[in-house]
Amino acid sequence: MTTIHPARITKVLPDSIAAEIGFESGDAIVAINGTRPRDLIDYQFLCADEVLELEVLDATGKTHSLEIEKDYDQDLGLEFETALFDGLIQCNNRCPFCFIDQQPPGKRTSLYFKDDDYRLSFLYGSYLTLTNLPEREWQRIEQMRLSPLYVSIHATEPEVRIRLLKNPRAGQILQQLKWFQKRRLQIHAQVVVCPGINDGEHLEKTLKDLASFHTDEVPTVASVAVVPVGLTRFRPQEDELIPVTKEKAKEVISQVKMLTQQFRQQFGSSVAWLADEWFLIAGEELPSESEYEEYPQIDNGVGSIQLFIKQFAAAATELLPPKVSPQRKLTWVVGNAVEKAFQPILQRLNSVEGLEVNMRALCSDYWGQKITVTGLLTGHDLLLNLQGQDLGEGILLPNVMLKHGELVFLDDMSIEELACKLETKILPVAGVEDLINTCII
Repeated sequence: MTTIHPARITKVLPDSIAAEIGFESGDAIVAINGTRPRDLIDYQFLCADEVLELEVLDATGKTHSLEIEKDYDQDLGLEFETALFDGLIQCNNRCPFCFIDQQPPGKRTSLYFKDDDYRLSFLYGSYLTLTNLPEREWQRIEQMRLSPLYVSIHATEPEVRIRLLKNPRAGQILQQLKWFQKRRLQIHAQVVVCPGINDGEHLEKTLKDLASFHTDEVPTVASVAVVPVGLTRFRPQEDELIPVTKEKAKEVISQVKMLTQQFRQQFGSSVAWLADEWFLIAGEELPSESEYEEYPQIDNGVGSIQLFIKQFAAAATELLPPKVSPQRKLTWVVGNAVEKAFQPILQRLNSVEGLEVNMRALCSDYWGQKITVTGLLTGHDLLLNLQGQDLGEGILLPNVMLKHGELVFLDDMSIEELACKLETKILPVAGVEDLINTCII
């Protein structure tokens, strides 16, 4: 049985119930109304009550009991070190395209953790495979109605999915989808296309099978993202994977477009969407913004470029002044995959009198890629391409390059280290408004 650790507090929100009571960073919650929370889901569930009896461990190791009366569902105002208080449910697959296995050795331990945890899927939208769940976890998903979950399907044919995940339990996916359907619970699906393994007729079968679960009032499969396999130079040689070529990208685009046309007629929704990367690899125009419906797969890179451009246009009208004073010169670093698409944004920023923004669109030498999305650029790549150059007052750095909100790149280099080596400021930006405000303030 896994050990449940006290939930360590890292932040107490100002003006919250917890701040009023005197909670401090370093304190930990042991139990709520006699129950030890396993994770953030339990914590949120247990706190949805009007009277709470808390067992708290303070930073000095003393235990305290206290009673709180509050409105039902009113938040205590606490943030925790981790969302899981009983440890990570680790992955039991050996997918050849796993990004964890495509990293160089010798980096910090956390980079090699393979999570396949349904709780992180529910809380944060990370993808899981459903191959490692004992019966009690299935019961918990049902009882707590943890929906939607985000599931890596890759193939619905048992033998193809088993080949991809290298796990005999992977063949149960259609039965598992029926389990969700029976309980009116939803999933968002992901299909990573590996040429020669799950493309062509296999991809068609997978998408048709998944679309057949889009029929109910509460569609079991709410959406599907079709993503190209991403390969790095560190990948195992025996992995039998082939990179996605321009020709293959064009073929997949054509195939998926034909299927989604059928789905729109049948279900009134595309059901499946292609990640932006397919169009960048193929050198084709991105679909129009209206084709993405409610952007159900935005975190999977489906429509993220068009949405960013749309949000920028709206924010620029409101936030960009006609001129800035004193003059400012900045370098905006992005992956070369978005260089062409982001030209209108660059032009609009440079239309502000006194503002000069130079875009540096880079590919990743670190991963050995010719076309690179912004989120995969590393400190090594920036250092290699920017050292010794006039970068102006600093670098506008999209925070998607940083590891889960830490100030560290995927190659373990810190922002501080990079700023020191490049002898310039690094200005992390999160989203459109942050980009604009950092340029003009």
